[in-house]
Amino acid sequence: MARNESINEYFNARSFMLLCALALVAVTAVAWALGVEPISIQGQGIFFSLQGTFIEAGPMSAAINVLCLLVTGGIMLALNKVFTFVRSMTRLFVSAFFLLMLANPSCLVSLNAGTLLCLVSAVSLLQLFASFQDSHAQRSIFLIFALIATGTMFHYGFLVLVPAYLLGFANMRVLNIKGMLAMLIGLVTPFWIVLGLGIVSPSDAHLPQWLLMERPQVSLQLGIAAATAVLGIVLMAMNLLTIVNYRMQPRVYNIFLMILLVTVVIAACLDYHDLAVFLPLLNLMVAVQLAQAHTLGTSFHYRFILILLFTSICLAVAAYSLLS
Repeated sequence: MARNESINEYFNARSFMLLCALALVAVTAVAWALGVEPISIQGQGIFFSLQGTFIEAGPMSAAINVLCLLVTGGIMLALNKVFTFVRSMTRLFVSAFFLLMLANPSCLVSLNAGTLLCLVSAVSLLQLFASFQDSHAQRSIFLIFALIATGTMFHYGFLVLVPAYLLGFANMRVLNIKGMLAMLIGLVTPFWIVLGLGIVSPSDAHLPQWLLMERPQVSLQLGIAAATAVLGIVLMAMNLLTIVNYRMQPRVYNIFLMILLVTVVIAACLDYHDLAVFLPLLNLMVAVQLAQAHTLGTSFHYRFILILLFTSICLAVAAYSLLS
């Protein structure tokens, strides 16, 4: 029994997280060396269109992309250290995030909107959680929604964060009249700046094309995303039974993470042609639910078998993607 628990604790430890980070870097390098095609972002933002990637595909783009993913993991570690949304001192949610990302090498070989959406959301979580029951949280509300509005000018995928963080601030008990005004000003300010400086004009605005797209084609990426979403929803339902009994602050934090998971799943269903934009954020939220399930299931001493299975599947999918 003690041996089983020591194995379970290994998956919570820093050493396993570092191994997963090294595996992420290694898969990125191999994918670039093998000439894996980067994901193509077909959608566009309100004013600007993102065809392909932010910078030309190459070693520098891949390095920046994987660095952003590692920074996202670091932010989540700091977030849990300060706010303890996962009650056990675990790093499994970061390890699982890296494993889910390396399972789709095409998302690793160049900097893309999905990576930036995930990074922006992680940065915003710091401000959101710090605003809990803070009557002077208007600055945080303004900053987050200004950041989201800036993202929507480049890709409509950033819109997924608007309803999620609106519900998040309401859940933090800070969305009063002043908070609503801060949100509206934050959403308007980036557009006011680019229009006022003459960078764009109202006639340059593009409408989203969610309802004009044909049915999605079956692909490995679509299958990975569907399986990840189902896993996340199942784990969320299991974890919710325990999390509702938490004290208010950690309960509020975890409820928001569940809201963000459901929101990004809905967004991926609506804009399935830009599935890759939502995949990193989906992976991050599912990784959190996986870590919660692992730390909450202390009565099941063989839960490390499930983590081993999860790790094996991610590595197998990565290998298949690289060799196919």
